[in-house]
Amino acid sequence: MKGKPMKAIQTKYLGPTDTKGIRIKASDSDNNSVTIHVDNSLNSEQNHYHAAEELCRKMKWSGTYAGGHTKHGMVWVCIDSRYQFTRLATDDKEQ
Repeated sequence: MKGKPMKAIQTKYLGPTDTKGIRIKASDSDNNSVTIHVDNSLNSEQNHYHAAEELCRKMKWSGTYAGGHTKHGMVWVCIDSRYQFTRLATDDKEQ
């Protein structure tokens, strides 16, 4: 990887206010963040992806990200072959 190491990105839904519509906020553990307005032509997951993508653009991060759902939104992590692992299927019987 070139440049700064990529970090996990958390995205969360922000409800409408009196002056702003529905938004998605993407942030990392250093409080770098972007907030985007929801695109109604996209589904929820696509809007979360778009917010994470915008934070990557702002931070000049590159790579392939995978996302998963959490109680409060989604988390996106960079897939780097140095850190990949595969959970092997195991027999459910006690050994």
